[in-house]
Amino acid sequence: MISIVDCGMGNIGSIVNILKHIGVKSEVISERAQVATATKIILPGVGHWNSGMKTINSSGLRDVLDDAALVREIPVLGICLGMQLLLNSSQEGELAGLGWIEGSVKRFDFSIYENCERLKVPHMGWNIVSADKLNPLSAGLSEDTRFYFVHSFHAADIRAEDIFMTCSYGYEFTCAINHRNIWGVQFHPEKSHKHGMQLLKNFASFQAC
Repeated sequence: MISIVDCGMGNIGSIVNILKHIGVKSEVISERAQVATATKIILPGVGHWNSGMKTINSSGLRDVLDDAALVREIPVLGICLGMQLLLNSSQEGELAGLGWIEGSVKRFDFSIYENCERLKVPHMGWNIVSADKLNPLSAGLSEDTRFYFVHSFHAADIRAEDIFMTCSYGYEFTCAINHRNIWGVQFHPEKSHKHGMQLLKNFASFQAC
């Protein structure tokens, strides 16, 4: 059973529907007791960093989410803003992130690279991702795997050992991270057809550490 945390930050219906389509049981949760007994969590998110962290901090779920990820060490998957909130900080806001994985969030800035094409922000649409190393979340995906993106900010300053997928949009950026039982993806697997289905099937198969 996958528990999808509802903090009012994402299109949860799309995640529920694709999990149902691939035969994976899920539930939408928003109560402390539900988080405390969850065995696998998806943290979705769309929107602004500060709004996301304010919502989590005021929801009454922050400590039980910390316990689930860091003490009970159940599998956790952050999607889009949900991935960014796993990190320490963001240029989009001044609030501290969850800090479950070391790193920060930065806005696309094409000016810092020589001869870099200036592209439109947000980065929106399908793009090829590269799996930099073997990871159970990317098992069964082909070399030309494409996922659907909608974002203006991306993960940065991630430890090399925590990066397992990158993408190029003007320059290469980190689009998938993993530290122990915690995963994050910048793209939307629930909108990425067969590739997203495979990734979510992989996550559904994970066991707690």
